[in-house]
Parts: sequence; structure tokens; C-alpha cells
Amino acid sequence: MFCHISFAQNPDGYTQDISGSDLKIDMMSIPGGVFQMGSSSKDVNAKDDESPSHEVEITSFWMSKYEITWDLFYLYLNREIDNVGSISEEAEVSVDIDAISGATIPYVDMSMGMGTGSGLPIVNVTRLAASKFCEWLSAKTGHFYRLPTEAEWEYACRAGTNSAYSFGASNEKLDDHAWYQSNSGGSYHKVGQKEPNAWGLYDMHGNVAELVLDGYQEEAYKKFKKKKVDDPIIFPEDEYPTVVRGGSWIDEPNALRSAFRLASTDQWKRRDPQFPKSKWWHTDAPHVGFRIVRVKEVPDTKDYEKFWGPKEIE
Repeated sequence: MFCHISFAQNPDGYTQDISGSDLKIDMMSIPGGVFQMGSSSKDVNAKDDESPSHEVEITSFWMSKYEITWDLFYLYLNREIDNVGSISEEAEVSVDIDAISGATIPYVDMSMGMGTGSGLPIVNVTRLAASKFCEWLSAKTGHFYRLPTEAEWEYACRAGTNSAYSFGASNEKLDDHAWYQSNSGGSYHKVGQKEPNAWGLYDMHGNVAELVLDGYQEEAYKKFKKKKVDDPIIFPEDEYPTVVRGGSWIDEPNALRSAFRLASTDQWKRRDPQFPKSKWWHTDAPHVGFRIVRVKEVPDTKDYEKFWGPKEIE
């Protein structure tokens, strides 16, 4: 059974309050539509895993205006406000917040000295940790939140464009839109300091790269070569590799293109001294964070684990 939400009620998005906290999450309304996903064969900068370009139809959804920040993630990490406030009668989901696994407290500075102050993007979290944040937020608010699919992410990043970047084919204006290798000063920065794309989303290029739901397959696009596909997703079968999008503060311009795909790797935990290694934290991915979406159709409860991960975490 699906819960249908009227996007006409919030044409420009909305602000998600979090009971027990002064923090809020601005959500932007992303209109549904059809776009060409991937890169043209004529693009000399394209990687092999970005082709063939293929037609994808996306259902409307909401996406967080900014990347999720340390102060927001700490609400989930500390769990001090779990039972503060009540869920609206208009809730789409009912999840027992006490049954949601809590991430372990990091044993070292996971910001790698770049800071965890207000407005700075969370990094070094695993895909599981990001998904459990979404489950926790869903329980707190009664709205179904999750990571974006790879297709949703690229569609939102492009914001109606077909060029290499959301602001054009050339990287000449990249400094206006992104923190990357040449201007970052060797660190991430507070979210929302650069210019947004046409749909009001900040830092889709650069600052921190962003985890998405899909498992990474190098030749994933080849199966869609001759047909339009609706809201595609490839659920991962293993912890690695999964897809990461957007490029980051350590990357060169080519990795910030709208179509660029990065595969996660277990090497992002190579310096983790724990055994077994943490399910929640990376030690070597200070360039990777995430943002969230809220979808128009809420999946059946039996499918929640596909989006949020297992209930019981060993």
C-alpha cells in the first residue's frame, strides 16, 4: 500500500521541524519529469560507466536543500530527544523509535581536524549510518525519509539541464558553485556558501561527495540502452561498492560533473583498528557525506529494510 502526498500543497518545499531541537531541515520540491541520465558518447570527459546515456522518468519528490550537517547527525547519535514531542495525525509512517539501532560514538575525530561545528557537513559515515539517520528522522517526524536513488540524485543535480554541470558545459564558473581541490583550502566548508542550482539545491557539485541508495555496477546503464526506465534503483547486495555522487573538496573539476559516478570501497576503513571494523564509521572518507529525500509514495512496511537497512545491527 502506498501513501500519496499532494505536492501542490508545497510547491516550493517546506521546512522540517525536529521536536526537541531548534534545528530544522529545509526540503526543496523537485518536480517530476524525464531526463537523459549519463553522458553522451561525444563527451570527451565521460567515464565508461556513465554511458550509454538513457531516458529516465522520475516521480516528484523533496530533497534537502543542504547536505546533512554534523549538528543534525549528532541528534541521532546522542538520542537525547527521541521521546520529545508527538507525531502529527498526518504521519505517513509509524516507526518505534526505541527499536532503531543507534550508531556508535566515534572514537577519534572523524572530521579529521576540519571541525564539527554548526553548518559543517557530516563525513566519514557509512551508507548504513546515513540510512539509519533517515529511519530515525522518519520515526521522529512521521514522514518517510531516505537516501536518494542515483537517478533521483542526478536528476536533481541537473535541474533541467543536459550539460556537464548544472550551470553549463564549461567549468569556468565552478568557483561560484562548488568547493573543490583548487579553492577548498584542503577542507570542507559550511553548507550553502556557494550558488545553488536552478532548483535551489546547494553544494550538489563539490564540498562533500554524497552517498546514494544504489549499489555500484560499472555497466549498469547498458541494460537501459533502448528503453525508458521509471524511477530506477539497484539495491546493493553487499556493503561495497555503492554509488557516491557529486565530487568533493579534494576533487578536480571532472569529478564534479553531474554524471560522474564514484564507487565506494572498503579502503575507506583501512585505518580502522577495530575488529570487526565499524559498521557506522569510515576512517578514510573525509570527503563523503549525504543528503536526504522524502518521496511521494511511501513503500510498504515490509520493504523498509531495503531503504533503511536491517532492524538488528550486530
